[in-house]
Amino acid sequence: MAQATFSVRMDEVLKKQFDALCQEFGMNASTAINVFARAVVRQRRIPFEISSPESDITREGAMQAFMALRAEARENGVADMSLEDINREIDLARMENEI
Repeated sequence: MAQATFSVRMDEVLKKQFDALCQEFGMNASTAINVFARAVVRQRRIPFEISSPESDITREGAMQAFMALRAEARENGVADMSLEDINREIDLARMENEI
C-alpha cells in the first residue's frame, strides 16, 4: 500500500503531551493518528462527541461578556480604536501567525 505524508500543525505543549500519552499506550503519534483516521472512515463519523460547554447563550450572558471586553479595552487603552485600526491589527496578527 502506498504511503502518503499528512502534516498537522498544533500547539507545541499539546504535541508533547500527545506524544507522551501515545508512548504510554505503546505507540507513536503517527500510529495514533492512523487509528483515529481508520475509525472515522469505518464509522463514517468522528468517534467522539464534539460539543460546546456553554450550550445556552443568553442575552444577559452576551451582554456581560461584551461589557467585560469593553472594560478590558478601556484598561488597555484601545477603547477608541476605529474599525480600520482594528482590521489593521487583525491583519498584522494574521501575518505574524503565517511566519
